[in-house]
Amino acid sequence: MYKILIVEDDFTIAHSISNHLNKWDFDTKCIEDFHGVLETFQEYAPDLVLMDVTLPCYNGFHWCSEIRKVSNVPIIFVSSISDNMNIVMAINMGGDEYIEKPFDINVLTAKVQALLRRTYGLTQKKETLDYKDLSLNLNSSNLCCKVAEISLSKNEYLILKLLMERHNHIVSRDELMEVLWGNDEFVDDNTLTVNITRVRKKLESAGCKDYIKTKKGLGYILE
Repeated sequence: MYKILIVEDDFTIAHSISNHLNKWDFDTKCIEDFHGVLETFQEYAPDLVLMDVTLPCYNGFHWCSEIRKVSNVPIIFVSSISDNMNIVMAINMGGDEYIEKPFDINVLTAKVQALLRRTYGLTQKKETLDYKDLSLNLNSSNLCCKVAEISLSKNEYLILKLLMERHNHIVSRDELMEVLWGNDEFVDDNTLTVNITRVRKKLESAGCKDYIKTKKGLGYILE
């Protein structure tokens, strides 16, 4: 599933785009903190960015430039500003496409799909998540730790997947519980602790000790 970051301050438009792309099996995230666009980008690690030009704090050109310092991920500008100067500036700043508002949501989706095909080719997305001595197989849910292969339960797999996707960033207990059990209010908070302990023991048994750190009052981090 490709991940798409939506940088749009009109939340009606942002959520409309998000809901439509979800129907096409894309994972989406809408920016809420326009001071921390780059931080959200690095944490979410999207495969494509939809970027408005006129934004609070800094404009889309600024954030495109900041993203280009750390990533070549494809960026599509979506803006009501349609003069040639801004279109040229968007491309020169590192944008790959420029779509004018108002737009047909189906045309936007087609352009997203086409750009993803051009960028990532016809091959499948990567089949593993890798971090140091850990390699998580996204198809079989097995984990290779150094030379050992470990079989994971569903919950253990989901915990490691989220921690590896966000390595070197703290993942809160609430985030982990949401991924594991959704809105089930009857799940005991201690159940997460038990699951984390099981993951740690499996890593330790394979020679990968102390990979998951507890940040008291905040959550967990893979470092």
